[in-house]
Amino acid sequence: MADAVLSHRWQITDFGRQHLQHAELPIPQPGPGQILVRVEAASLNYRDLMITDNAYGWTPPLPFVPGSDLAGTVLAVGDGVTRWRGGERVISTFMAGWIDGAMPPDAFALGGPGPGTLASHVLLDAQWAVAAPQTLSAAQASTLPCAALTAWFALAEQGSLRAGQTVLIHGTGGVALFGLQFARMHGAQTIVVSGAGDKRDKALAMGASHVLARDSDWPAAVRELTGGRGADHVLETVGGANLGRSLHALAQGGRLSVIGVLAGGEISGSAYDAIRSRATIQGLSVGHRRALEDMVRAIDVNALQPVIAAEYGADQVPEAFAHLERGAFGKVVVRF
Repeated sequence: MADAVLSHRWQITDFGRQHLQHAELPIPQPGPGQILVRVEAASLNYRDLMITDNAYGWTPPLPFVPGSDLAGTVLAVGDGVTRWRGGERVISTFMAGWIDGAMPPDAFALGGPGPGTLASHVLLDAQWAVAAPQTLSAAQASTLPCAALTAWFALAEQGSLRAGQTVLIHGTGGVALFGLQFARMHGAQTIVVSGAGDKRDKALAMGASHVLARDSDWPAAVRELTGGRGADHVLETVGGANLGRSLHALAQGGRLSVIGVLAGGEISGSAYDAIRSRATIQGLSVGHRRALEDMVRAIDVNALQPVIAAEYGADQVPEAFAHLERGAFGKVVVRF
């Protein structure tokens, strides 16, 4: 869809995916401190769906370009940029302005309120990108900024995951499957809870130690599978009352990372379970740039291959969103 003159993007002029529109604009030029990225691929996150449908708790100004994750090539750099020279393969950072340490109060996410990535050309601050993995294609690399970093930040960066521990993973979306892969990379046992039998089979094929049905008494099963101990880490991607069941499955001193809101924005659980397990319950805002760079190195060294559910062309963004809404085993990617 892209040519040498125009930049192509998808935007909403009203809320709801039915209002996704393709637009053409002159290719922007980088200002001081900025880089112009020729986008080759952008992956979708459930957050993009919620923002587009105005169901995220934050209302974007219209027109609005969704998307936070991209992989592409630096086409041009603005005045004062020394981090990039042009020609480098890069991926975006999800949290703009968060380089390392504690998240600064003025950091914000791409794809709302920061610039969206469902476009052939995107202007970024030079600090909002890192070198892409050498071992991955653009489509594969585009899956990393949000989903992969969330799982890495929960387990490796904040959780200090160790070999022999047990990781309880909810679902088979992007964060969940990266969590499975990173846990295996670190030598941990993995237990995946999913509502779909075919997805449980696929998780087993990926190396999950155990899979459990969503409608089963999976907290009891987790304890049985761990000799009564419980899970050391939980990737809580569902939210709602599911968090309470996850607490019941948590080991003493275990860590529960609150990531998803599929069951709604309110969470609930027993304070007795939290006290009994001496639980650490932490909300995740993806992660900082330094952790993203660490993760990229680990992916290259270990030859990790992201799981892509489907790739769509740049003219198929509505279809890509529909796939995301149906539920995907892995990431949904749009190629530009």
